[in-house]
Amino acid sequence: MEHPHVLSHSALTPVHVGLHRLQKRLSILIGILGDWAAFIGAVLILGLGTSWYMIDVGTRLTTEKHGPWVGWTSSGRPDADPYTRAHFARLGTLQLTTEIALTYLAYTDSDGNRLHSSCDYLVEGRDTGNNWWSLTVFNDRGDLIANAAQRYAYTSQSIALRPDGSFGVALGREASPGNWLPTGGAGRLALMYTTFDAGTPMLGKTEAEPKAMPVIRRVQCR
Repeated sequence: MEHPHVLSHSALTPVHVGLHRLQKRLSILIGILGDWAAFIGAVLILGLGTSWYMIDVGTRLTTEKHGPWVGWTSSGRPDADPYTRAHFARLGTLQLTTEIALTYLAYTDSDGNRLHSSCDYLVEGRDTGNNWWSLTVFNDRGDLIANAAQRYAYTSQSIALRPDGSFGVALGREASPGNWLPTGGAGRLALMYTTFDAGTPMLGKTEAEPKAMPVIRRVQCR
């Protein structure tokens, strides 16, 4: 005679089968959710990475490149694309429309090395006498670099030219004779070169005329 409190093997079998099926379904569901989580995570990472690249670096659709200089072709325009708007919003700089001015940014020297205040640089170019232009140094957050001399930029009107019409601007922590822009301890640097022609629309000249952009040469690093 069986003990009244002991269930037979035949009574336990349906319960075990039901639990086994439930565990199997839960395992399948967890696997599906895991796959979806991995897929969504990959999509988010790819999307954020692509957005960062489009905002920070740009593409051929939004920029033109001349050596280390990158110009955003629709900056300052009402119909500028969202990536161009976000790029200059991050920098915190006010841009003139590309219909009258072209603005170029450089974060590296002409050899592709990241600009940094621990190094001295020489920026060399030529003044054509046709357009007004300016050369400004910032930190990589878009802030002007505080200095006792209160020197932040040179323009075609304030630069000291060489006899042949070329110019050189020294970038460094210590004062240099001639054209010098102090970089202090700013860390990573950014250069902005803007050229302006009030008489002729700049838009459309980017391909029609060759660019003689300044060369950025690293002199020494500490």
